[in-house]
Amino acid sequence: MPRLSEVLAALDALWPPERAEGWDAVGTVCGDPDAEVDRVLFAVDPVHEIVDEARKLGAQLIVTHHPLYLRGTTTVAADTFKGKVVHTLIKHDIALHVAHTNADTADPGVSDALAGALDLRVTGPLVPDPTDPHGRRGLGRICELDHPETLAAFAARAAARLPATAQGIRLAGDPEALVRTVAVSGGSGDSLFDAVRASGVDAFLTADLRHHPASEAVQHSPLGLVDAAHWATEWPWCEQAAAQLDAISDRHGWDLRVHVSKQVTDPWTTHHSSGAPN
Repeated sequence: MPRLSEVLAALDALWPPERAEGWDAVGTVCGDPDAEVDRVLFAVDPVHEIVDEARKLGAQLIVTHHPLYLRGTTTVAADTFKGKVVHTLIKHDIALHVAHTNADTADPGVSDALAGALDLRVTGPLVPDPTDPHGRRGLGRICELDHPETLAAFAARAAARLPATAQGIRLAGDPEALVRTVAVSGGSGDSLFDAVRASGVDAFLTADLRHHPASEAVQHSPLGLVDAAHWATEWPWCEQAAAQLDAISDRHGWDLRVHVSKQVTDPWTTHHSSGAPN
């Protein structure tokens, strides 16, 4: 059975913390480096539901994509939401490790997993990492479809293959426009519109698209926009990351049991279509 420090070293090799954005908070939040680990849980969000799931599974390590303390804190008092998470983790000897923007730009990274969930062929990064001599790392991915399909059909593909959320899938652009190439970016992607337009793709699938950037994007060009829930675009990474750790465990003979949480931790729980009844 490996020690926590050995598993964390393997995770840092997959997603080196020095490749995270300067504003990010990645790495190990809590955990005893000498503790033994035989069960790991991957999830998007470090929230109470995930900690409870890990406790019931008997997991000694949770790996999440989103940080617990992105902007730091002066207290971990248990009467705060995040403080209670920390107290529960420590009380039950569960470590928490975060791979966020360092997993976004990895090879493979969050957007590779998103492309894989949609059966898209990745041709390269949307915003290449200039430090990667192989040109494979970076933000987002440029992809090709095996066969052209309408924007409406592509949005339906996303709705069918991504995890179900209250938001579902929103579409902007001509539903009948043909889509051959797509840019994808797990998580919030409207800061990438300049790169998307420069890439010449037919559509862009991401999350959290705001009104003004989206409006400007469709006015600039016939680019189709497919907007999914933030959680849904990043959840496929959990399965990809779990498979990567499984492979490492097999190579080292660790016999880890690696799980992926299927709990929907997207904060939106209900959707009502707007408009007065007919």
